[in-house]
Amino acid sequence: MSLKGFWKSGHPPTLIMALLYFDMSFMVWMVNAAMAPFISQQFNLSAAEKGLMLSIPVFAGAFLRIPLGLVAEMIGRKAAALIGLGITVFAMFYGFYFVASYTEVLIMGGLLGVAGASFAVALPLGAGWFPPERQGLAMGIAGAGNSGTIFAGLLAPPLALAYGWNTVYGFFAIPLVVVMILMWFFAKEPPDKVERKSMASYLKVLAEKDIWIFNILYWVTFGGYVGFSSFIPTLMADQYGVSKVSAGQFMILIGFTASAVRVIGGYCADRFGGIRVLSFIYVLILVGAIGAAFLPPIQLFILFIVLMSAGMGVGNGSVFQLLPLRYPHAKAITSGVVGEFGALGGAFIPMAMGFSMGTFATYSGGFIIYGITSVVALGILLIVQHRWTTSWVGKGGKALSADEAVD
Repeated sequence: MSLKGFWKSGHPPTLIMALLYFDMSFMVWMVNAAMAPFISQQFNLSAAEKGLMLSIPVFAGAFLRIPLGLVAEMIGRKAAALIGLGITVFAMFYGFYFVASYTEVLIMGGLLGVAGASFAVALPLGAGWFPPERQGLAMGIAGAGNSGTIFAGLLAPPLALAYGWNTVYGFFAIPLVVVMILMWFFAKEPPDKVERKSMASYLKVLAEKDIWIFNILYWVTFGGYVGFSSFIPTLMADQYGVSKVSAGQFMILIGFTASAVRVIGGYCADRFGGIRVLSFIYVLILVGAIGAAFLPPIQLFILFIVLMSAGMGVGNGSVFQLLPLRYPHAKAITSGVVGEFGALGGAFIPMAMGFSMGTFATYSGGFIIYGITSVVALGILLIVQHRWTTSWVGKGGKALSADEAVD
């Protein structure tokens, strides 16, 4: 598969706008996590309060993905993206002017969920222009916008140190406005819609068995990415005693690794099959989680975190190579549904980490639980692979060719 042929097969400006939309939204979604050591110090938060603060943006982002996906199906993905950006800009101004207590931080976390819900629109917006055999790479490129974690970790802590953490919300509003303007002028609505349907018709997907299998698969890969990205600053400060600025910037470690390999994951899934790639990935995640659970010296701990992050990123790309092949005419709503449950996995991890520390005085339990979920996902994938490869997808999870396609 040549990259030149890939770009010619779709509409590159829309894919780039989808990437920027997701990137800046993800940056904003993770801003409280990057500033957690600062916020925790100001309000003297307990382990449980830290976990709640970090979980609310993730929960909100998860629950809003289905509604935003429905909006995208009903009025168009570009329009939904512009609405999401507008609400997120409003949230930044709320944080800049009004957040001054722990309760208001929690409210702000709920507003940040709109940015997290961008996933349901960004991926089908960018990938909707590309043919099925190139969907994995297109989804991977749009999905690489979760590299926004890098910007949150890189920029938020030093800005918070220099100007105060409230001011960071004001700074982060600026690129959102820029992307909103660019989206208006350069993105085009994808042509892959066949007809407008009622909301009830789109929601019927929730009754299908396969969508719940995808939910579990993505719970592990994207849930792990979001959960550990949001919690790593707190863990590094509490467990390894690093400074508040350095702790926040450890988000870059997970963000860069998982985002860079997400594109690779989509490409490999296109070429070798998403089922094959995921089967390997869940084993890789398990190894990383077991190693991290021992909380070894910081250099070794970082190695295990990078291993897990790489598995998460490749897994994210692979899941979204398979999903549009299974649901080619409901990309936005299915992306919203699967994205919601993936994000719920991310909300679960900070709470599990906080519970583990509060109950056992160690964070090891959170890693052990996460490792178990990867085993469960692998088992489910092995069970369903024969049915999938004899109905709607080719051997190993590759897209069916035109003469192989079945109704």
